[in-house]
Amino acid sequence: MVIRYQAACRASLAAAFLGAAAPAFAVDVNPAPVAAPEESNFFTRLYHAYGDEWGLAAAPVDPNAPPSPPSRRPAPWPPVPETTPPYPFTEWPAGGVDYIGSSLPNAVDSPLMKAIGTDNPVGKTLEDAHIQIYGWVDVGGNFSTAHSGYAANAPAAYSYTPDTLQLDQAVMYIERVPDTVQQDHVDWGFRISGIYGENYRYTTAYGVFSNQLLYHNHFVGYDMPMVYGELYVPRIGDVKIFEGLEFRLGRYISVPDIEAQLAPNNYMYSHSMTYGLDNYTNTGLLTSLKLTKNWMIQFGISAGTETVPWNSRYVSLINPATGFQGYQGARDPGTQPSYTGCVQWENDSAYDNIYLCANAFNNGHWGYNNLQWLGGTYYHKFDENWHISIESYYMYQKNVFDVGQGYGNTPFAYFRPTNTPFEAVCPYELSGQTQCTAREWSVLAYLNYKFSPLDNISLRAEFYDDINGQRTGFPTRYNNYALGWQHWFSPQIEIRPEMAYYHSLDKPAFDNGTRHAIGIASMDLIWHY
Repeated sequence: MVIRYQAACRASLAAAFLGAAAPAFAVDVNPAPVAAPEESNFFTRLYHAYGDEWGLAAAPVDPNAPPSPPSRRPAPWPPVPETTPPYPFTEWPAGGVDYIGSSLPNAVDSPLMKAIGTDNPVGKTLEDAHIQIYGWVDVGGNFSTAHSGYAANAPAAYSYTPDTLQLDQAVMYIERVPDTVQQDHVDWGFRISGIYGENYRYTTAYGVFSNQLLYHNHFVGYDMPMVYGELYVPRIGDVKIFEGLEFRLGRYISVPDIEAQLAPNNYMYSHSMTYGLDNYTNTGLLTSLKLTKNWMIQFGISAGTETVPWNSRYVSLINPATGFQGYQGARDPGTQPSYTGCVQWENDSAYDNIYLCANAFNNGHWGYNNLQWLGGTYYHKFDENWHISIESYYMYQKNVFDVGQGYGNTPFAYFRPTNTPFEAVCPYELSGQTQCTAREWSVLAYLNYKFSPLDNISLRAEFYDDINGQRTGFPTRYNNYALGWQHWFSPQIEIRPEMAYYHSLDKPAFDNGTRHAIGIASMDLIWHY
């Protein structure tokens, strides 16, 4: 699915970018009711699902539909802070939980579900069971000032190879969302997700389809980043459990983060280094308790970060170079009971939201991706057109091998070198020691301006300090600045053109370690179904 452009192809891709980016500013924010055709089949319903929404910021109202239940608890519950389009969310992001007080089943505006309909056994069964099937296809490309070929954009993530057009992700969800608006009865849910494309490398967990990346380094691959079940418990008998309690068990996206691996959940096509280099998924149990309309706390236990429980088993490996006994121990030393704790506060107007977390904490011993993560996010809405999102974190891993020692007797010595966990550049005062604690910290901010119901401009600025080079391969500080435009043709189709500048301050880290700075122009198209 990847075409590596030569110089002669650049003009055609540029023309496609400019043509696709032509604005469609005629927006009706209060669409008139639209009735479905009296006689229809799957394909006509699919056509109308897209056609009836074209140029609108929301799906048109079906006058024949039964009254919908309330989609949110009534005031004084905080109001919904934003809209989508043009933003990638309506609630300020919180990880590992449905939004208690504002999540309903069958609430996704899915062209596929509309096309399936409810006048047949399949559609009727799905509707009655509150199960939806939906997803999207995300295709994008980039032009870069980096020229050394494969991975030359790295450590910039998600478009790490310059001058490529690629299938970023084709995603399908099968899910049931519990009704967390009501407080009368226990409800349940689940999600099974599948992803195929270049972005699989950013969701891969060691032990789940991971040979594609770790042993073969395939450019595109598949993964299942979310497979979990949920139980929402608002009360036990006559006793109300504050404002609701939810359990999520399985594999889920790590907390908290402004960004996420799934394309529609991000302001921009590219990702910050802050997100590209931190925790991605955990496998375990996460509990979320809504204490009041303003406060939520979370506690979880998992197997670690980007690893699975069965990696804790003992292995005895033979060194392929020498034929002698090599590593003996856990398949991944980072696979161990790990703890997550978070607290979130939102004010009554929903103009301010703070979310602080400690994610996947254990003894911190070097593992496949055993990151000890401490940080949080802050969101502030200035008015109906402007808001800012800020994230900062500190991460570390202990007992990381110094670059002068090689991987040696570790469980990762037998992967292809491309994808093993990086070693660390230990401080000079520790010379002679074979291991040290690898540390990194970052500050990230997005300033967003909505200038129409279908258009948003995002300005991204970040500082990233990879103190020991364990995350990027280079011990250096980084700056990143990016400007992006998100334009929605309808609630189902959007494009995200942008320009980004990356700079390593202390030593060259880009273009395969030959340059201090690169510029990348890129754009993607997300088509929901």
